[in-house]
Amino acid sequence: MHATSSVVLLWLSLLAGSAAAQGNMVSGNGARRIELGPDDSGALTELAVSPGLSTVLLFDSELAQEGVALEGRHVFSNVDVGRTTLRLVPSEQGIPGEKFRVSVRFRDGAAPAGASFLLTVHPARADSLVEVYRSARTVESYQQEAREARAEMRRYQEENARLVSEHGAPRGLAGLLATGGIDVNGVAGRDVTKTVSSDRRSFLEPFIVQSFRSKSRVALEVSLRGLRGGLPWSASGATLHGPSGTELKVLRVWQASPIASDEAGRVVIEAEASAESARGSFSLKLWEAEGPRTVTIGNVTFP
Repeated sequence: MHATSSVVLLWLSLLAGSAAAQGNMVSGNGARRIELGPDDSGALTELAVSPGLSTVLLFDSELAQEGVALEGRHVFSNVDVGRTTLRLVPSEQGIPGEKFRVSVRFRDGAAPAGASFLLTVHPARADSLVEVYRSARTVESYQQEAREARAEMRRYQEENARLVSEHGAPRGLAGLLATGGIDVNGVAGRDVTKTVSSDRRSFLEPFIVQSFRSKSRVALEVSLRGLRGGLPWSASGATLHGPSGTELKVLRVWQASPIASDEAGRVVIEAEASAESARGSFSLKLWEAEGPRTVTIGNVTFP
């Protein structure tokens, strides 16, 4: 089969009705904001942490360094307590789904005297920056929150419009044209098998990796093998991290059937990306719905 035919067939499969939508896995570029009331010392706020990724809590009050308590301290490779910051980096010992409580106490003794958070280990995603407000908020902070809320609403409206548009569009190549997925330049493809790198801690090994780019989308077709024992593996989510910490919005992760031990299988990932945002090398991380088995592939590039 010619390369051009293969490219078209891949993009047709992405629009097929059997493809499962992953949903939005990207939380935006702004920091997460938490406001503590006078009686919130015992309240638990859940935060996502991930092995190898930093989660930084930024407080508006000084911390009592001796008042920081962290469950499962041995699971974290870095715990850095600053004057008004707490940086946490889980190690690879962290198992997805595990939960650890961390508590802090403020130096001035005013209410609330402290705060507690529930850290939940995720295989690939983390709350990278969390701003914790304890004192009275300024008018500027409310205005900033209102601006962020309006921006978030616009994102939801755009996402809803895209989903409605795709639902009513024809399938196949006509669907790509109808939803603006391609233009007269079509779809470009590239075999990147020889240039990608595989993390030694991955539970499966990539042996064929092909990348594709159209007007507003990118896609990866990844063939995996080498599962050593255990239950069959199915990808349930993915992230694509690019240069300078950028992250593409993953739209779909599709897999025809679970990959069993000593068998091979194929996973297709589709993400939103312009020609500009698709430049550079990316790191792909795949994870299963339940369990710690992940696949990480580095130095992924698009045409």
